[in-house]
Amino acid sequence: MTAASDLTIGVLLPDVLGTYSDSGNAVVLAQRARWRGIGARVEHITAAAPPPTSCDIYLLGGGEDTAQGFAVDWLRRHPGLCRVLAGPGLTFGVCAGLQILGHTLTDLQGRRHDGVGLLDLSTSPGRRRIVGEVVTRCVIPGVGLVTGFANHRGATTLGPSARPLGRVVSGTGNDARSARRDAVDGAVGENVIGTYLHGPVLARNPALADHLLERVTGVSFAGTGEPDVPDLPALRASYLARARRRLGGAPIAGGEGR
Repeated sequence: MTAASDLTIGVLLPDVLGTYSDSGNAVVLAQRARWRGIGARVEHITAAAPPPTSCDIYLLGGGEDTAQGFAVDWLRRHPGLCRVLAGPGLTFGVCAGLQILGHTLTDLQGRRHDGVGLLDLSTSPGRRRIVGEVVTRCVIPGVGLVTGFANHRGATTLGPSARPLGRVVSGTGNDARSARRDAVDGAVGENVIGTYLHGPVLARNPALADHLLERVTGVSFAGTGEPDVPDLPALRASYLARARRRLGGAPIAGGEGR
């Protein structure tokens, strides 16, 4: 974006990938930008129209297997958009959105399908559905602990050029088969970030939202103060308290972020 333009946040296929209210992430980004004096608008990009390629941030949400298959086919029919998703746009995918951004997806019948190929990862059906609260320690400096709610059957394996978004402190990450000490959530590429966490995750983790905004605006929010959202600290404390109870009351190291 330029100094004279508004930040544009594109929600991709909200009519298809809208099961878990992940489009709320766009509302959070727009409002947090406005609190810092940055104009922002949200564009809902449905399957019925050609997608714009000029958004600063693109968001992909969660959905069922059929919706996911449709979304992959739709994206692959728009190669210009896929090129922008890889950069200069910043792309943030949640759950099915994370899986779609990988190289391959294998369905319950064992059929292998190509993904968009923007993250070095592959997904296949897991042994069981993962459902529940998750806390991870984000690898992005300054973000701290990230909380969210997972609900997925997919088991995602990262390739050598992808790093995890977070290392699991409590709950289950990308793959239920991972040992606790090895469990991770999500993936980070050069201009693409994905997670399995709903919430919406950016509402529950404002430091992660601000990181995305800083990436695309070039503006540092450090020292600007946290906007007054009275319930947010209490909500974050309650999510982290649940994790501490599951860990037998042990403190969670690594910083809580904003």
